[in-house]
Amino acid sequence: MTEPKQIRIGNQTSFTVVPIVQPFNYAVSQGFDAFEWFPDKKKSGEGWTEDDIPITARMVIRETARTEGISLSVHASFQSNPLKQAADVLFKNSLKFARDIGATLFNIHFYPADGIKAYVASIEPLLEILAKANMKLSIENTPETTPRDFNRLFKYLGHLASPYIFSIGMCLDVGHANLCGPTRNDFLRYIDLLDPAVPIIHMHMHENYGDYDSHLPVFTGPAGKDPSGIKGLIERLKKRGFSGSIILEQWPQPAELLDEARNKLLAMFANVSGE
Repeated sequence: MTEPKQIRIGNQTSFTVVPIVQPFNYAVSQGFDAFEWFPDKKKSGEGWTEDDIPITARMVIRETARTEGISLSVHASFQSNPLKQAADVLFKNSLKFARDIGATLFNIHFYPADGIKAYVASIEPLLEILAKANMKLSIENTPETTPRDFNRLFKYLGHLASPYIFSIGMCLDVGHANLCGPTRNDFLRYIDLLDPAVPIIHMHMHENYGDYDSHLPVFTGPAGKDPSGIKGLIERLKKRGFSGSIILEQWPQPAELLDEARNKLLAMFANVSGE
């Protein structure tokens, strides 16, 4: 069993919040050591894009994160499907934003419908750009992507002769794993079906009851009554030697629910064995 090198826990921007920086300022004030920026503009007009954060504000974010020891990540927008030509401009904007603020990880969704080979070919240019900028690439499971999809993806990646292959890993979205058809209401089985060679380098943490992607704060859904699932999750992460950021993907009311989730998770990491 390999102990995790470092676990960071943080929160994320929200399309419902004005000003945009409010969740980040909250992370700073509460001593979170990770934060994720997610440009998420809705058709209704709610939300934000990278263009809403000028360069002066980006420099403030960068310096604040450096001073406070906060690891930053950027989640590409929902529209950023690398298989679609329109994603080029979206990725360009997101990558510039990520570089400007000093992010160390860039997160995208997995789209296997056109085949693993086509998907990998579509992300190879992105992977090269990120590696040269000292950023890792994490690929996130959606409710539609299965453990088998990820096993096939990373098996294929393992056979590539790319010098950038070591800067790519999986973003495990616990809520999405709980909604996945073959593992509905059993996110632990999703993890158990992942090949040990699939590197989990980033996480999105939220709960649901297997009905829809409700993004409940952890310990306010099923784990509020029975935390054994979270305990099992941490056992599995420790066995895998997980080292990275766990992002709480919500802006709850009250916001203190984020603090409670962070504190409970840290206590469980300290007390749960991975043997």
